[in-house]
Amino acid sequence: MPDVYPSRIVSLQPSATVTLAEAGALNRVVACTRYCADVCPEVRTRGIALVQDSWTAQAEQIVAAAPDLVVASVPYQIEAVAQILKAGVRFLGLAPRTLSDIYRDIAMICGAVGLAPEGERIVSQMEQHIDAARTRAESGARPLVFCEEWGKPIIHSQLWVAELVEAAGGRFLGAPGKHTTAEEVLQADPDVILAAWCGAGDRVPLEKIIRDRGWMETKAARAGRVFCVADELLNTPAHTLLGGLDAIAWALRPELFPRPRGIRAIASY
Repeated sequence: MPDVYPSRIVSLQPSATVTLAEAGALNRVVACTRYCADVCPEVRTRGIALVQDSWTAQAEQIVAAAPDLVVASVPYQIEAVAQILKAGVRFLGLAPRTLSDIYRDIAMICGAVGLAPEGERIVSQMEQHIDAARTRAESGARPLVFCEEWGKPIIHSQLWVAELVEAAGGRFLGAPGKHTTAEEVLQADPDVILAAWCGAGDRVPLEKIIRDRGWMETKAARAGRVFCVADELLNTPAHTLLGGLDAIAWALRPELFPRPRGIRAIASY
């Protein structure tokens, strides 16, 4: 490996860590966050050091790992970034919003470590998988889907999730990434409700939120079409989103798509 490519990487973003792992470069990661370990369990078996995430980043921890590249994503602390740059360490900051942004970030991460062909492979596989789902789901009704990435306050999922919903044959309710209220969702009366709370894994209390928000009479609740999707499948902007797409596709069109891992239906309310 030429010396021009980084060999000691600190990743403050799970999507970067899982991308490096998929590209075969996890051996270059010397430190990452506990959220990275949740998405990429191999981090723990390799004994990679754990540091604070982008938002709570501590420059001292990062510099102590002696990295030659730090990868982070919004939101991150400007003060910590300034300290990293002051220490002379290269910094790659990401801010994806759309699937196209994610493709570019994957290509950028892989290119930065000298593995551009692997980045092209990952992106190509994502595009093919998403296109195949879109083709399969293009006929039939398009249910209205409410997706939330946080519960207090209620926040719509990000734009890339909206794109996945559309690819799976649904219509995304509301403005991606924006706040909403229980009353607004109730008035819209979605056909399907999906909850993937950041950092919550698969532990969203579906029954409780339906009761507490007064959503028992929504079409989604009456039909039992309320689901929890594992956090890492929708909130990690990397190739792992394909698992999220599969979960959404099954929730919307179970007659067309097999049930994947990472999705749980409401039991009762």
